[in-house]
Amino acid sequence: MPREHPTRTVAVVGGTLLRLTEDWHGEREHGTVLVRDGRIAAVGEVAVPADAEVVDATGHLVLPGFVDAHTHLGVHSEGEGWHGADVNEKGQPRGARLRSWDGVDPADRGFADALSAGVTTVAVLPGSANVIGGQTAALKTWGSTVDDMLLRAPIGVKSALGENPRKNDGGPSTRMGVAASLRDSFAAARRFAAQRADEASDLPPTGEERDAEVLARVLAGDLVWQQHAHRADDIATAVRLAEEFGYRLVLNHVTEGHRVLDLLAERDLPAVVGPLLTSRSKPELRHRSLTVPGLLAAAGLRIALTTDHPVVPIQYLPLSATIAVKEGLDRDEALRALTVNPATILGLADRVGSLAPGLDGDVVVWSGDPLDVMSRALHVVLRGRSVYRWDGAGQVARGAGDWETL
Repeated sequence: MPREHPTRTVAVVGGTLLRLTEDWHGEREHGTVLVRDGRIAAVGEVAVPADAEVVDATGHLVLPGFVDAHTHLGVHSEGEGWHGADVNEKGQPRGARLRSWDGVDPADRGFADALSAGVTTVAVLPGSANVIGGQTAALKTWGSTVDDMLLRAPIGVKSALGENPRKNDGGPSTRMGVAASLRDSFAAARRFAAQRADEASDLPPTGEERDAEVLARVLAGDLVWQQHAHRADDIATAVRLAEEFGYRLVLNHVTEGHRVLDLLAERDLPAVVGPLLTSRSKPELRHRSLTVPGLLAAAGLRIALTTDHPVVPIQYLPLSATIAVKEGLDRDEALRALTVNPATILGLADRVGSLAPGLDGDVVVWSGDPLDVMSRALHVVLRGRSVYRWDGAGQVARGAGDWETL
């Protein structure tokens, strides 16, 4: 279970606040964010306690920490080659019982890079080599162990359609086979749930039963189904399967979402879009367009942006939003796509994504507009603790009073 992190009182004072709450419409206000015991205690005109650690944000913007809804941080470490690639368990083409956080290396340099861009929460997913990659988790981007970093786990299950699972020698080789494999898995989960309801058993489940047990939670609505789908026909298959089995679908990548826009809008499906800053490196990406986030948002869909780190380095998440704005995404919606939207899509809005009392004390002081490529994160408070600062060089906290220059 994720651990609680009580800390001393911190007050971020003097800044211009962008609350990014669900009802936020671009408002800016001058005020203070008060964090106590790791949670936001008050926002706005707040009296600063005498014992509070004060972070001076005068002349700067103050936002909630950013959220990347689809990464492989820690399970696909940069600079490690095959040794750091714990992202795909290719021996398990249908591995719902696998858990991404069991493979996370907190020493992955990507976590520090995330802090430098104001990213304080990430969804860590297995890769897309398997039809069912495994369970996903929401992690903070600072901590010495995975247990310290866990925000919530599991939050969903990762599944892949299209090219990637077809290239895995241990799985189906056609789109027909991938869809049939998913139907078989959910049918097994239904049978398992029915049997467990009829037969009280103290015996531990087998491997296949553990897979079915996890998928039964998807069918019950406890976990979201995070579906990798690039091509329009794969997106349509994802919708078809979700309607057949009744689970909560979150589309990931959605490269050709503009080609099935009516389908997505009619069903009001959330979409995690990206990564944007890539080449058309495979057939599924041949129709990649930087206009997709703006088109989906204009159609009324709730969107989030992702780097798919390390496909695109995590520190370029704000830059992805900037590019999307340049190509038609409303700039306020771009900020929502980095904060409240991914939090809501992942079921984490009760903890992160906004500057609101009761939420985690994840607060970032920016030198200027985060969508300006010349702006940088100056100070990051995570769970009420100062973990990153810029004073001419990026520094990340490694312990009490112990800072390391990036």
